[in-house]
Amino acid sequence: MSRQTIQTSNAPQAIGPYSQAVRAGDTVYLSGQIPLDPKTMQLVSGDIEAEIHQVFKNLAAVAEAAGGSLANAVKVNVFLTDLGHFAKVNEIMASYCTQPFPARAAVGVAQLPRGARVEVECVLYLG
Repeated sequence: MSRQTIQTSNAPQAIGPYSQAVRAGDTVYLSGQIPLDPKTMQLVSGDIEAEIHQVFKNLAAVAEAAGGSLANAVKVNVFLTDLGHFAKVNEIMASYCTQPFPARAAVGVAQLPRGARVEVECVLYLG
């Protein structure tokens, strides 16, 4: 099976020793995205809605670079520092992902990189 790294300037550059995504056969594993603006590499300012939208925009950019879209998502993992934002994630995610919706987990965590309040990673199937 071939393995290909995915890279785009339309999403934040990796801030560690990892790739934005890796394609293995027909499956693409997208690294977690926090609400970084890809142009400034700074967290977006504003409310939690702006942060969640930025995370999904970043994921969509990486998915597009891989030759797919968030419509190809089969698994999504959401990490929140405050599970009180879970309903807002549901609302916003529904505007980026279409039915049939991917499988998903949502996990409350103590901290995320750079002080982010939300991080999302996903797996795409492009077969």
